[in-house]
Amino acid sequence: MRVLIAFMLAQVADYAEACFAPSRPFLPSDSQATRDYADIIRRDFEDYIDDIQNYFRCLDGERARAFEEAREVSEDYGRFLQLVGD
Repeated sequence: MRVLIAFMLAQVADYAEACFAPSRPFLPSDSQATRDYADIIRRDFEDYIDDIQNYFRCLDGERARAFEEAREVSEDYGRFLQLVGD
């Protein structure tokens, strides 16, 4: 039973990674507030740029994983069709 649970958890972990887009940084419309908080705003924009790059890498990885899965499923389906004689 433990082996089955461990196997199931491993399968879930394979699909657990989700790609979440970062929130856009806030830019005040008030020019004085922009100047007053320039360091914080700059850091928010720099963090966003780092986060969006990570997001794109995540999407690329998910796309590659999905293509590989689709290839494997297609092969499984071909074997299934051979077994059932279609």
